[in-house]
Amino acid sequence: VPRGGPAGGDGGKGGDVLLEADDQLSTLLDYSYRRHYKASRGMHGEGSNRTGRSGEDLVLRVPPGTLAYDADSEELLGELLSPGESLVIAEGGRGGRGNTRFKSSTHQAPREWEPGTEGVERRVRLELKLIADVGLVGEPNAGKSTLLAAVTSARPKVADYPFTTLEPNLGVVELSDFRSLVVADIPGIIEGAHVGKGLGHQFLRHIERTRVLLLMIPVDSEDPQSELARLREELAAYSTELSGTPFCVGLSKVDVLTPGASLPEVTADEALRFIRFSSVTREGLEELLEGLWEASHAAKKSEADDNEEEWWSP
Repeated sequence: VPRGGPAGGDGGKGGDVLLEADDQLSTLLDYSYRRHYKASRGMHGEGSNRTGRSGEDLVLRVPPGTLAYDADSEELLGELLSPGESLVIAEGGRGGRGNTRFKSSTHQAPREWEPGTEGVERRVRLELKLIADVGLVGEPNAGKSTLLAAVTSARPKVADYPFTTLEPNLGVVELSDFRSLVVADIPGIIEGAHVGKGLGHQFLRHIERTRVLLLMIPVDSEDPQSELARLREELAAYSTELSGTPFCVGLSKVDVLTPGASLPEVTADEALRFIRFSSVTREGLEELLEGLWEASHAAKKSEADDNEEEWWSP
């Protein structure tokens, strides 16, 4: 450079690693196959005081409802609830300072430079809590997957043996007047699920964010009232949030009743409604879906009112 003055620019910043919610995704399965991710580094500073190019951010797409934890400290880094939301989970390093930064009135031609800082290296644990309007809850073989297949385009595995469902399933119910319901089906709940028995404990978290629960009791149960009580006890033991979720009771499999047979006696004071139905013959399905939509819509309105009050509270 003319007269030999310093001309080295600063280094570029390293790229960040971000999570971004994408409503086209419904699982974290992709992250089971590849475990290490790294954003690109910043470029060196250049002559004529030009700053080096910053590294490109690395955007990892996840389904809405994803929580990110620091795997070592278990600190919650953040959660992504809505499509398009993003969260930086590892920041890129700061670019180093070029020799121009060290010029002074007494030091006209510095050769010093300062290296940049290392970017954040972190082990992250991702957890998914499905976001749905309705969560289907029942013991194994209550007919949850059959119902989901009957009212949505989802195709969960359906068979006549316990624990057919081994992972959560999501489906969308299309109603009249452009209304819809997102329904989540989780593996069957057995006594002790809240402490890890069966498969329910692993997936109960997926219905923590549902607006309303449908507790499904098959009419051919040996003791329908006790079965309902067990479900409610397991939900309450798992979390107070679940125990406080509004619920309806669905008496399923009414097609197995012999003509003239009466429905079993099942009561629950807190239930929003009791609805009998058959996923096989479709008897009662319209009433069931309308009832669930009304319950979900009321819960959604209540959430909006609560948020508005919180916003305006002094």
